[in-house]
Amino acid sequence: MHLLNTMTSWVGKKATIAAFITFGFLSAQAQTPATVWNLDKSHSAVSFEIDHMVISEVQGKFNEFTADVKADKADFTDVKGTITIALKSIDTDNDKRDEHLRSADFFDVEKNPNMTFVIKKFTKVSGKQYKVTGDLTLNGITKTVTLNAKFGGIIKDPWGLTRTGITVTGEIDRYAFGLKYNAALEAGGLTIGQKVNIKVALEFTKAN
Repeated sequence: MHLLNTMTSWVGKKATIAAFITFGFLSAQAQTPATVWNLDKSHSAVSFEIDHMVISEVQGKFNEFTADVKADKADFTDVKGTITIALKSIDTDNDKRDEHLRSADFFDVEKNPNMTFVIKKFTKVSGKQYKVTGDLTLNGITKTVTLNAKFGGIIKDPWGLTRTGITVTGEIDRYAFGLKYNAALEAGGLTIGQKVNIKVALEFTKAN
């Protein structure tokens, strides 16, 4: 009888554990947003600026990028997705400089062709101001970063499409991702800044 009670108790515990695992799996599925938002590339841009020779700034952009985004909530606080930027598409309006940036001194695009940002959390601060936290992968190194964001809300355009826009801004420490190429100036300081200011302005249309 004792053995039977022990076996019954073990079976009951196993069933309870299985039920918790199943519930957790179903809850995770329920929390995953299903609504797809398609990137409107013609109204989106990825740009940056970095200090040059201490006294000025160089500006540039990336011409090739994608965004795989899903969100169900009207305030987008449940948004999940990945932004992928093709590093070979860098454009600073100087071909020689762009080729150097693509080389092993900087991005090494043959080895690491893309920079990705996987959205983990989109938190409302106040009004249209948000914070976005995600995993940024660059030069084979992944770090969790938090950036400022502006959520423009959701509207219906004159052609019947549902639209939204998100602008992400912030500062990235390129040294933290192993991008440490630099040269010293005779008067002191370095030719290229350590911190890069980024701006990612994305507009989306809701999939039908």
